[in-house]
Amino acid sequence: MFDTVLIANRGEIAVRVIRTLRALGVRSVAVFSDADADARHVREADTAVRIGPAAAAESYLRVDRLLEAAARTGARAVHPGYGFLAENAAFARACADAGLVFVGPPAPAIALMGDKIRAKETVRTAGVPVVPGSSGGGLSDDQLAEAARGIGMPVLLKPSAGGGGKGMRLVRSEAALAEEIAAARREARSSFGDDTLLVERWVDRPRHIEIQVLADTHGNVVHLGERECSLQRRHQKVIEEAPSVLLDEATRAAMGEAAVRAARSCGYAGAGTVEFIVPGGDPSSYFFMEMNTRLQVEHPVTELAVSVGGKRGLDLVEWQLRIASGEELPFGQDDIAFDGHAVEARVCAEDPARGFLPSGGTVLALREPEGDGVRTDSGLSEGADVGSAYDPMLSKVIAYGPDRATALRRLRAALAETVTLGVPTNAGFLRRLLAHPSVAAGELDTGLVEREAAGLLAETVPPEVYAAAAAVRQSGLLPPATAEWVDPFSVPYGWRLGGVPQPVRHPLRVAGLEPVTREAPPADRFRVEPGRVTVTMDGVTHTFHRAGDWLGRDGDSWHVQDFDPVEAALRGAAGAGGVDALTAPMPGTVTVVKVAVGDEVTAGQSLLVVEAMKMEHVISAPHGGTVTELDVTPGSTVAMDQVLAVVAPAGPAEEES
Repeated sequence: MFDTVLIANRGEIAVRVIRTLRALGVRSVAVFSDADADARHVREADTAVRIGPAAAAESYLRVDRLLEAAARTGARAVHPGYGFLAENAAFARACADAGLVFVGPPAPAIALMGDKIRAKETVRTAGVPVVPGSSGGGLSDDQLAEAARGIGMPVLLKPSAGGGGKGMRLVRSEAALAEEIAAARREARSSFGDDTLLVERWVDRPRHIEIQVLADTHGNVVHLGERECSLQRRHQKVIEEAPSVLLDEATRAAMGEAAVRAARSCGYAGAGTVEFIVPGGDPSSYFFMEMNTRLQVEHPVTELAVSVGGKRGLDLVEWQLRIASGEELPFGQDDIAFDGHAVEARVCAEDPARGFLPSGGTVLALREPEGDGVRTDSGLSEGADVGSAYDPMLSKVIAYGPDRATALRRLRAALAETVTLGVPTNAGFLRRLLAHPSVAAGELDTGLVEREAAGLLAETVPPEVYAAAAAVRQSGLLPPATAEWVDPFSVPYGWRLGGVPQPVRHPLRVAGLEPVTREAPPADRFRVEPGRVTVTMDGVTHTFHRAGDWLGRDGDSWHVQDFDPVEAALRGAAGAGGVDALTAPMPGTVTVVKVAVGDEVTAGQSLLVVEAMKMEHVISAPHGGTVTELDVTPGSTVAMDQVLAVVAPAGPAEEES
């Protein structure tokens, strides 16, 4: 076993790897950018090395700086985590050339399986069924469009390099092909530095099921069963579980054997995942999609639900390290079975109330659940700043139970206990998703979340939220209990000359929602404590976590601010003038500017593209008119709600023409 390992990553996966290294008695080396100088993974590692500024291209993606950090700290091996350089064959080769062990598969296996076109051809030869699609690499836009028309709509555009759903586009109309191909190339280039695309047949209402494999350097390959990953948004997994309720033992064994053949076909070693698309109505008709040559985000559900030799649980990071150090697997396929059920939820910095756009901010209060059957993998700490430079995933909450119903119930309870005030997250949304009848019944497909998302959002802000915010403000006005004398004219109890006391009125605003402003309803009583506030309304007591202007409950959070009538008047005047200021829907970077001041635009025309956390958002004209202001250029960093451009509407004559 190695004595020192450098972790070429950040956030929750870096913390996760550090935990295993500590358990094995191995020294850990963290790396960090300027944005992560105070991050949790930096504090928990034995040693930490700065590798550059916040931009990933100048820090976590700089091979030379990572190798220099390993040399300076005496590291003998490099664990890449997932994302960044984890599936970069050139990085694996550079580690080997520097005398370092790359904790992952050989570079040729990474290169082969990282090229989805070559990967499909290789596994097809090994007898693994593949999805019908384009063949050959380096197709032009016209060739891709022709292949799509030949397959028949709808089709799925996919980057040949990389994974994680980045750059994938579902196209249902031939008319949209050109624009979607351009967008997919742009996102693939941004995420992976390679804009090569392929096109595949889209399977309606498919299920996404993947098989975990382990292969050592002595020729042994086993699979550890499947994970169900069908609950997705924008091709990004949000809930994963093991095992899948769809598969029977025969299908599980067949898919497992296919995954083992795929791993052998590329000379694999280490932990890897073979992903399949499975028609829900016919699980036996599964198709190979791709192989992820790294640890998966959802690996904990396998760790919790699989038994080896009759003992439940294993540490996949430990086995990555043991295989990389040359150890042989001490167990065979017959020793592996499922024991119980595990489910994982990805908590991300995104705001469901704003269309799931990436969010950011400072973590003012943090509470992460742990307990019987519950585990949280996280890179967060109170005071941490969540920006737009990296992936939006903050943590993962995982629950285990002897059966699926118990695991789901424990996970819902754990998400209700999750508190991340200061940064909007999807925790409350995920909790409601887990309670959806189709999810509870195991009737899943990759489109379920998108279809049901609107019904899983909180339509309005509960009145008790306003009451709790008003209680906090009221308590701040009350004199301290230790005061010897209280000026009766300073007590805010609504006294007025010649009348009875009236409730103190608090006009409040919840950020990010419209309509957002209302007066707080009266509370029968309230209690404000550090980090907590309770209000009783109509005989019902409601309890909230609080920090600053933030309130949280059951995984949801609200940023409640005092209503500013001056600001409201200014907004109203701007609206009355008919001039629309286009603002940034999220903190991020402007990547594309398609217009200039003075340009005439039409309603719905794309004007700019803002990217944050590897996600693009197109800013379109709200109506026809003229661009009168343009305050950004490509590369500009913008804050949420920052004005990007102004479009003055066309006059009556122009609209008629």
